[in-house]
Formats: sequence, structure tokens, C-alpha cells
Amino acid sequence: MLAIVCNKRARTVDLIHCIYSSRASTPMREDEVQSMLEGARRKNVARDITGMLLLIEGSFFQVLEGDAAVVDKTYEAIASDARHDRVTQIIREPIAQRSFGEWSMGFAEMGRAEAQRLVGENDFFDGASCLEHINPGRARKLLVAFGAGRWRTDRTGSHPARARVGELR
Repeated sequence: MLAIVCNKRARTVDLIHCIYSSRASTPMREDEVQSMLEGARRKNVARDITGMLLLIEGSFFQVLEGDAAVVDKTYEAIASDARHDRVTQIIREPIAQRSFGEWSMGFAEMGRAEAQRLVGENDFFDGASCLEHINPGRARKLLVAFGAGRWRTDRTGSHPARARVGELR
């Protein structure tokens, strides 16, 4: 639990991360993905949520970090969003600090071959539902690879609390 001092009052925040996978209910064009990202980033800034999103050939792998109640509400909204199908929670657990604190929503798109190299299994990403069945260990490998800067680009959506407002994408 973290203690945050705001306006001379202390409040506790149950900081968690929620890692989930989903599949796009219909194929998404690049402009649709960008529009979805822009909306998510705006909402995440307002809610003090940080995280990252990987798009792997029509499947999403996402990490949301923030206050437990806010992250849970965001996850529920995503699970009921018609753009997502087969929403599967992989990990929901308390964390001591954010892994993606500088991003309102980091983003990268990769192919199955690159994802296979990261996870270390040649056949894991062969099926369309592979991310639904990813175990926490493999999920953490993807999370660590992303956080280590493998895909840090200008498309990552820096968090305004940690960057100048003009840098927010």
C-alpha cells in the first residue's frame, strides 16, 4: 500500500496491476487502433492509470496499473466493450510500484514470430487464442521485454504527470 499526500491529507492507494488478453471482435484498421489508443490515453490520464498494450495479429495483451478500484472498473469496461472478444484476466495482483509509470498507455504491434522469441516457445503463438491461455510466467516475460525498452517509440503515450503536456500523444 502506498501513502499519498494530497492537500495535506493522506490517503492510501491499493496499487495493483491487471494483465489481460483479448481478441479484436472484428479486424481493426490502423486508424481504428490509433483512435482506440487516443481514447484510452485520455481516460487513463484522468484516472491516473498507466500501462501498456501489445497488439499481436489481432490479439491484445494489456497491463493496467493504478488504484485497485479504478483498475478494476476500467477492466470491467474493457470486458464489456464490443471491440473486444474473449477477454481473459491473466494476473491481478498488488504491486509496490508501477512498471510503466511514464506511460498513460504504451503501445507496440508485433508479429507472432517476435512474440515467440520473447516467450521462448516456438509453437505458443500458433493458435488464434494463444493469449487466452498464456500463463503468468510468459505474461511476465512479455511485460519485462516491453518495459526494458524493446518497443519504446513515439507511439507510447507518455503520462502528463511524468512529462510535459505538449509531449502527450
